[in-house]
Amino acid sequence: MVFRKIIIAASSILASVSCSYFAGVTGLQKSQVRIPAAWVQRGPVEISIHAIGELRPAQTTSVGVPPMSGMLQIVYLIKTGTRVNKGDVIVQYDPSEQEYSLEQSKSQLEEAEQQIVKLKADQAVRAAQNRVSLLRAQYAVRRAELKAQGNDLLSMIEAKKNLIDIQDAKRKYEQLQRDVQARSSSDAADVAVQNVARMKAEMGMKLAQQNIDNMIWKTPVDGVVVIAQNTNSVSGRISSISEIPEYREGDQVYPGRPIALIQGTNELEIASKVLETDRANLNVGQAVDIWMDSSPLKKYSGRIKSLATSATDANSANNTTDLLEALSTRSFDAILEVDGKGDNFFMGVSVRMIIKGNTMANVLSIPRQALFQKNSKPLVYVRSAESWLAREIRIKYLTESRAVIDGIAENTEVALVNPDLQKRKAGAQKGALDSILGGSAQ
Repeated sequence: MVFRKIIIAASSILASVSCSYFAGVTGLQKSQVRIPAAWVQRGPVEISIHAIGELRPAQTTSVGVPPMSGMLQIVYLIKTGTRVNKGDVIVQYDPSEQEYSLEQSKSQLEEAEQQIVKLKADQAVRAAQNRVSLLRAQYAVRRAELKAQGNDLLSMIEAKKNLIDIQDAKRKYEQLQRDVQARSSSDAADVAVQNVARMKAEMGMKLAQQNIDNMIWKTPVDGVVVIAQNTNSVSGRISSISEIPEYREGDQVYPGRPIALIQGTNELEIASKVLETDRANLNVGQAVDIWMDSSPLKKYSGRIKSLATSATDANSANNTTDLLEALSTRSFDAILEVDGKGDNFFMGVSVRMIIKGNTMANVLSIPRQALFQKNSKPLVYVRSAESWLAREIRIKYLTESRAVIDGIAENTEVALVNPDLQKRKAGAQKGALDSILGGSAQ
């Protein structure tokens, strides 16, 4: 019995010594929490703005159905995604109806020209006859006047008859002149009518020929073809817009409908958005470093092409993503140029960019990790002897790695982690170890 008590006491002493040694070796018994820190620095801060965007063509050309009466049938149509060069045929329509209209207009033109020739010939004959009739009437007047010159030698009745003959001849001459003039005006009107018919036929020919030429549409730029969806081919209900087929050969199309889109590849641009906090530091022409997700190891150069002067809001959002972004923060649309001639780019590729902004000179800055927030106010933890005190600051600008601030002095030591949170974590770890070593958690 005594021997057993001696063994139990020795075991307790050995366990106590072992736990004390383990705690001393691990340094947890009198450990102090180490807080990583940095110092407030004064100097220049280069502003580099990170953004994402989407590669898109700077020029797009719409391909529409020619405006003419009736529907047209597609006899040739290139496929979506085909790369085309300037002058390549994109779409061709059936020209048979317009060719018939062209032949009909040609026939009408020939008929109008023949009518004009016939009218002019008839009018020339009538003009000669009118001249002869006028000469005869004029001679009749002259003859009556000569006959009346001997009235002194004639009786009163004969003299009176001669005077009446003069008046009658003059009246007939004047009436003939009026008739000739009226017939001349009528002939001119007949010729004008036929000229209108000829002009109408000529316009019909030109329009038919123009429509025939429009039946073959050639691309004016190099690019990639995107065929539109044929909504007229859908009957009944559809579950998604992807079920609507594209236009294809043999389809009937209405005039004026868009049938395809040519995305130009000679000049590409990047559509992006910049936050309102970055907008003041950006200007048109600033340099940009660009990486495309399709070739992430290659860096391209670019520049800012245009910047919006008004921020995007919820009312101008085109989709749900833009709406959520507009509700959370305001942003400005930005268009950027990319230098990559000779490379085969693909429209819609995601792009990562670093825009080289202006440099802020002689400012106070700290690492962004040293910024914290409490009650919606920015603050930092400043070392004071062996403790850390929370100090509110004013943030002038934020970059990806630095924060330009005001409110604390240069060379002030600031914590890179929350000291209170770090101490609580350390206390929780020590409490767990004390329970293992036989201590009591406070």
